[in-house]
Amino acid sequence: MLNQSALDTLFYHAHTHNGWQDRPVTDEQLQQLYDALRWAPTAANGSPARLVFVRSAEAKAKLAPALSEGNLAKTLAAPVTVIVGMDMEFYEKLPQLSPAVDARSWFAGNDAAIQATAFRNSSLQGGYLILAARALGLDVGPMSGFDNAKVDAAFFAGTAIKANFICNIGYGDAAKIRPRAPRLAFDEACQIL
Repeated sequence: MLNQSALDTLFYHAHTHNGWQDRPVTDEQLQQLYDALRWAPTAANGSPARLVFVRSAEAKAKLAPALSEGNLAKTLAAPVTVIVGMDMEFYEKLPQLSPAVDARSWFAGNDAAIQATAFRNSSLQGGYLILAARALGLDVGPMSGFDNAKVDAAFFAGTAIKANFICNIGYGDAAKIRPRAPRLAFDEACQIL
């Protein structure tokens, strides 16, 4: 079981960051981040998430036209913005990733299963990314305020990958943290049957 300090880092004291310190995130940190999140489970071990770490000025300029007005400044200021994409042909990797069964046959030609599984599991992997970043001492600011078609055209043209959501990563500016918003109580969100 994790100690309280670890739980605080991952959940209880964690915030969505909107302001960033001028402090870089290294290639090694991004590789360590991926190495941590890739081991977490997905359906049939399908691992449909495809990540684009947007860090250079040129890449940020490519992303900027797709961002909503409220997300533009904070995204341009973030050391890294990761585009969490979903590979709509993830099932082609299943012979490699799930060799114990013929999992590819569950998806090939079944668009509804492909769509649902790619979206659900890339979202799950994006959640793992957030937890891994926090565990490694980084702060995050996930968002969905962007034009998917523009991101897809700028970063995934000619591929089977589509954007799911984006997430800023870096070292948050504590002075720009908003007060924590309320959350639903157990009785409002849960049932035990």
